[in-house]
Amino acid sequence: MIASLRGTLIHADPARVVVEAGGVGYDVAFCASGLQRLPLLGEEVFLHIFTKVREDAIELFGFTDAREKEMFIILLTVSGVGPKVALNILAVVSPGELARAVMTDDLHRLTALPGVGKKTAERLCLELKDKVRSFAELEARPSEVKAAVLDESDQVAADVISALTNLGYPPAQAREALRRVRNSLPDGQSAPPIAELLRLALRSLA
Repeated sequence: MIASLRGTLIHADPARVVVEAGGVGYDVAFCASGLQRLPLLGEEVFLHIFTKVREDAIELFGFTDAREKEMFIILLTVSGVGPKVALNILAVVSPGELARAVMTDDLHRLTALPGVGKKTAERLCLELKDKVRSFAELEARPSEVKAAVLDESDQVAADVISALTNLGYPPAQAREALRRVRNSLPDGQSAPPIAELLRLALRSLA
């Protein structure tokens, strides 16, 4: 089984990357949340890999964050959640955010995730509480507070998200862009004005 992959990044898009190592190009299904963390094409990249062996193929799933890989594997234990749905979920929420939603039985939040209906959301809450507890605890630490789920009642966040959706970005993608921006701010820094947040969010989406 391939657990990790280091090599030259020769292709990258939100769904897949190609990494050349030892003269072989590895086609890897990719978690889109890590797109901004990838190096430039032609540079060295390191990915955490989950290998799925089928009768007719070997599939590789790549992550820039080890916690995302771990949560991906946990999600696959839930009936009705396949690799594609798991990747789509982690493309819009961090492992800690997902864990908090599961721990608090936040069905509204869970059913807003791509590919997750009410029954799947209920299964996530029922089956994963014990498995994701450590993710939720880590998310609650002070150093992780900036990465918390954006509250739509936060007027600044709502205004930025509204502006992004008016520009044609899906709401989930807009929320994730704003989350990345807020998470990148230095500890203790006051929140930038709406215009600056919007500019930074658009840059992260470019």
